[in-house]
Amino acid sequence: MYCPFCRNADSRVVDSRLADDGSAIRRRRQCPECGRRFTTVETTSLSVIKRSGVGEPFSRSKVINGVRKACQGRPVTEDDLALLAQEVEEAVRASGVAEIDAHEVGLAILGPLQKLDQVAYLRFASVYQGFESLEDFETAIAKLRREADEHAGRAPSGSQRPLTAQ
Repeated sequence: MYCPFCRNADSRVVDSRLADDGSAIRRRRQCPECGRRFTTVETTSLSVIKRSGVGEPFSRSKVINGVRKACQGRPVTEDDLALLAQEVEEAVRASGVAEIDAHEVGLAILGPLQKLDQVAYLRFASVYQGFESLEDFETAIAKLRREADEHAGRAPSGSQRPLTAQ
């Protein structure tokens, strides 16, 4: 690592700490030539391969921007979006691959987004799961209802007998 002040090719690590929830290491370094200190941040590389075949570094801000469009007009805060992006990055990194397809990143967003806001989830899923008809939306909505019923400990919607007047 070159010293940013005198361009000396050598430096000594003075202190190391975890940063960004353990996904990076922050190092304080000192140049033996000029004596000045500077900070470096070390992360593992994670590349996203786009449809064109071009790779680019994973970016939480791109996840946030993509999800923000689906969340437009919904009660979702910037903090919610930041937490979602962190969860997506952790899931993608946990896959253990250094390169991941952009479509896979989109699919990794679906789970956390479903927990965050179901309407935003449907908007986003319609793109990433390639909804082509109203039936695709109906199927997704029925799945959300089943999961909500199971979570609440109720019988799935539609399996209850309708009440009739006698």
